[in-house]
Amino acid sequence: MNARQWFARHGGLLLVLVGMVGLIGSLALPVAAQTSGDAPGASTGAGSEAGSEAGSDDGSPAEPDPRDAAIAEAAQTGHNAWMLTSAALVLFMTAPGLAMFYSGLVRRKNVLSVMMQCVFLMGLMTVVWALWGYSLSFGGVPDSQEFPHNPYVGSLQYIFMNNVQIAADGTAPMAGNIPELTFMAFQGMFFIITPALICGAFAERMKFSAMVIFLVLWGTLVYCPLCHWVWDAGILARGAPGAWAGGALDFAGGTVVHISSGVSALVCALLIGRRLGFGTEDMRPHNMTYTALGAGMLWVGWFGFNAGSALGATAVAASALVVTHFSAAAGAVAWAGLEWIQRGKPSVLGAASGAVAGLVCITPASGFVQPMPALVMGAAAGLACYFACSTLKARLGYDDSLDAFGVHGVGGTLGAVLTGVFASKAVGGTDGLLYDPPGGAQLLLGQIVAVAVTVLFAAVATFILLKILDATIGLRVSQEDEYRGLDLAEHGEEGYIFN
Repeated sequence: MNARQWFARHGGLLLVLVGMVGLIGSLALPVAAQTSGDAPGASTGAGSEAGSEAGSDDGSPAEPDPRDAAIAEAAQTGHNAWMLTSAALVLFMTAPGLAMFYSGLVRRKNVLSVMMQCVFLMGLMTVVWALWGYSLSFGGVPDSQEFPHNPYVGSLQYIFMNNVQIAADGTAPMAGNIPELTFMAFQGMFFIITPALICGAFAERMKFSAMVIFLVLWGTLVYCPLCHWVWDAGILARGAPGAWAGGALDFAGGTVVHISSGVSALVCALLIGRRLGFGTEDMRPHNMTYTALGAGMLWVGWFGFNAGSALGATAVAASALVVTHFSAAAGAVAWAGLEWIQRGKPSVLGAASGAVAGLVCITPASGFVQPMPALVMGAAAGLACYFACSTLKARLGYDDSLDAFGVHGVGGTLGAVLTGVFASKAVGGTDGLLYDPPGGAQLLLGQIVAVAVTVLFAAVATFILLKILDATIGLRVSQEDEYRGLDLAEHGEEGYIFN
């Protein structure tokens, strides 16, 4: 091969590697001075507040400025609008995003079964969230006699949407700057997509009835406690009283969403067993067009997932959106670039999977890190998840159909740990190991403890639930149904009809 041919084949990769070297070098630059105290923009608000409370020149109290109320109302409206948009974006991630991403990866005879799992869970998990899920996740008020807060599980404060819906007098309960209804809806979209991620591990072989019961129980007994532990001043919440190892930072769901679903997916794959013909029959994705489009939809929807977790249209939301985009971009380049090195050709599947890996990795850190570390995190996730989905899975021999563990379990774990390294109090939270080694070491310990607790809790609970279901109704379809495909066997429909 002459030089011209070599460059034609590898020139793009060379540019990628040069860019990565430059990125790593940028982290060696002097760290910008870190601000302390409030989040960016707080000084402006404090200054205006001081001005409005100051007295007049003669010492008498100043008259309230009617414009202050109008400004506050306008800001509240803006925050609410962004959060309603974010809720819609997160729902968009499940269907069509995840539905298309996953369904393109299975064989043609199972395309509708995967789509049905995603669409049905949008309905099923919403009902569970409305009846008891939201209350078990976020119920409880400190020092309350009626609904006391405890660090392990939510109270019945919001059961059946009590204290959430608009009251008879027309007033709406508030959660900070937004209505409680908006916060409930936004968090409910997380409750939908998290169990849907698990479906990738048992695609093409689990009974639909078993899937329904399992994920209702999993959402109630695994997701709700984890959500409370991390996001409602529970045992894993950073700064919460009595938090284990000081608690962890998790802005948008590294532990609650990705590690929990990824580890549970691995347990599902191990207990249900391999697909018939795994390793001997052709099980390549039947429609990479679906998968590529689904990955793009997930990328867009993830802006609501992460930036929406700022719970307002703030500077932190802007930062979260930027680092989310940067990490996805670096993940796509890293995964496809590694394929380019090893196989001589980068694939669409590799770029799509790398983007999702980058999105997963940045999720827990999205409200705490600056843009340059986000590029490093995304690239690291692309490389780590590539090896998890290829080398690790091949060596251990498990059949995680759509690599739910390899991407979400591994990527989520990596992101949670790296949050303890790259977190910056200039954005929010506290400084990680990179900026404050002594304090960052404590934060890193808290991140590792949170990961370990989440892995252990999700794995044990999932194992018990699956064993009970397998002993009662059975987990797996019959061999005949598996050969026919779940579209016909479980739903009586076909995804493609050729006349």
